Amino acid sequence: MSLYKRLGLAKIFLLGLAIGCRQTAVSTPISSPTVEVAVVVETDEPETLVETAVPTTEDTIRQITILYTNDEHGWMAGLQAGASAANLMGLWRSAEGYQPDGNFLLLSGGDMWTGPAISTWFQGQSMAEVMNAMGYDAAAIGNHEFDFGLDALQARAAESDFPFLSANIRYKSDGTTPEDLGIRPYTIITVNDIQVGIIGLTTTRTPTTTNPVNITLFDFLEYEAALREVVPQVREAGAEMIVVPAHICQTSLEILAQDVADLGIALLGGGHCNELFATEVNDIVLVEGGTALNSYAYATFEFDIATDELVSVDYGVRSNSGGTADPVVESIVMRWQEEADAELNRTIGYSESGLVRRSQGMQSLITEAWLWAYPTADVAITNLGGMRADLPPGDITLADVVGVMPFENVIVELLLTGEQLETMLGQESAAVGGVYRESFRWHLKATGETLARDGLYSVLVNDFMYAGGDDYALLAVYDPDGYDTAINWRQPVIDWIMAQESSPDAPIDDAFAALVGNR
Repeated sequence: MSLYKRLGLAKIFLLGLAIGCRQTAVSTPISSPTVEVAVVVETDEPETLVETAVPTTEDTIRQITILYTNDEHGWMAGLQAGASAANLMGLWRSAEGYQPDGNFLLLSGGDMWTGPAISTWFQGQSMAEVMNAMGYDAAAIGNHEFDFGLDALQARAAESDFPFLSANIRYKSDGTTPEDLGIRPYTIITVNDIQVGIIGLTTTRTPTTTNPVNITLFDFLEYEAALREVVPQVREAGAEMIVVPAHICQTSLEILAQDVADLGIALLGGGHCNELFATEVNDIVLVEGGTALNSYAYATFEFDIATDELVSVDYGVRSNSGGTADPVVESIVMRWQEEADAELNRTIGYSESGLVRRSQGMQSLITEAWLWAYPTADVAITNLGGMRADLPPGDITLADVVGVMPFENVIVELLLTGEQLETMLGQESAAVGGVYRESFRWHLKATGETLARDGLYSVLVNDFMYAGGDDYALLAVYDPDGYDTAINWRQPVIDWIMAQESSPDAPIDDAFAALVGNR
């Protein structure tokens, strides 16, 4: 985004203007003399350079910095040492000059809670406290904000010192925003004399990327339609500058920037795909901050409050490294870690190598453990998206299993024909147990028999899939009377690991390998 585009001049060349480094936001107006510029006037005649003075009343220029994260997923303690929420807070202070009451907006693109046990076990309550301490100003609603149900979402909204935003979530019954749950379409915050309108958006794929049971009351409007409805409302309410934190992947964000170029939006923030980028499309800054607080995006705007025009912007991304842990945030994380450890840090096994997230070993562990615990079933299928972390080497704890399988799902038993089952087994996003593929046909592990297209088979899935999550809507069509076993999908995994009685002297790794190779 260039200064000259913002001023709307045809062609401008600076005369004698030194370009400086990005400045830390300050609480007083930036003052400097009138800038002399040369304007090239385009006519049918040969190009003529005309020098003129364009007055810029720089006592009306204000600076604002947006710090942006998304897909935090409860990783307050960090994925690795030195990359915690406390480290990020320290980095913001040193690298950005960040103060929660300064000329900053701290925004989240959503998916704040579901992840490791320190957050998931408490349904995001711990992460809400951490984000309060960091000074977040607003957050878009992500699909995983619905994971623990509407009561939990409402509770987290009440506990958070910042609003949850989504302009495109509407009640099916009357088309209104579910403000009773703590979700607003927008908010307006004054920062350094600038009235900033903040509008949230939520991915339209939410019905298939959280448990569909939790969002049956809602429609998810298309992004452009929602913005064209809400942006005029925000302007009328007094917003001078508009930013949109959105739980939307980069490709969709770039398309949206093309579609709403006429709405005067300064920034579109992304989420959902865990991407890290900062770019510009149609004079709209597009940013996404990565995932798990490993990194963040920033954008520093200079804004003329006299003309309500953006004057300039500097943007980029940075990794969460080198920051000195903020003591307040660190103490909150440590307290929640102690509480999680007290409940979950019980050792149930030992592995020399661990299991990589979504590896064949992890797929087999989950699906074969289900069949071990529910031996009347023939096949187990679970979606790869439900596997959210590695199982680390060393002692295996309950917390580790919760980190791998953070969602509160239960196992559902279905009866499917061989033909229907083959259709489900063809899903690329599926982990399967109880069957293997040979000579282009599926065979039951228990007997070696080929699946009969007209045969009837007992199949275990999780209730997220049965409700249509991850595009598994056919499951309920094939068997509308699926049996809810009421078995938490983690419990067979925990029980199977414990049954191996592994230890440093007798690690569980050979048993893991046997699950993969068992036929």
